Amino acid sequence: MKKIGLSLILTALLAACASTPAPDANKNGGKDGAAGQGDGVAVKPVDVSGTGTKGYSVLTDPNNILSTRRVYFDYDSYVVSSDYNEVIEAHAKYLMSNKDAKVILQGNTDNRGTAEYNLALGQKRADAVKKMMNALGVQDAQIESVSFGEEKPIEIGDTEEAWARNRRAEIVYQGEMPK
Repeated sequence: MKKIGLSLILTALLAACASTPAPDANKNGGKDGAAGQGDGVAVKPVDVSGTGTKGYSVLTDPNNILSTRRVYFDYDSYVVSSDYNEVIEAHAKYLMSNKDAKVILQGNTDNRGTAEYNLALGQKRADAVKKMMNALGVQDAQIESVSFGEEKPIEIGDTEEAWARNRRAEIVYQGEMPK
């Protein structure tokens, strides 16, 4: 009976995920390597006050920290590295300045572990970013957290590099059109 219930829950989760647009591999302005691996481009913080949510240009400008949308995690961890504090703070500031803006935090894992374990770990990763945003003053009504587990990899493969790129939480603003 437990297996049937778990199967129904997983099916519902996967069905809900099917309508969510796939994250764009270049959505973070080309800075999609693992923590500490960048392309050397300096990302400058930009004042987000008064930007509004109708035009998302401030969110997609590659020279703006808000274009960074991925928070990477260590293996089997959901602890947010201090390397991402500035990114999360910038998104929190944007959300607080734009009360009608909403984000979906999408937790992801590499392909190691069971499907159930990876769904739970992906949720913990998304929730860890959400807790940081909440602590910075963002209201729960502006944040949704979901887990895709291992179902939406950025890179297919069984290498350390592929696994590192897939262990992430993505920040996706509602109303954005994927490129």
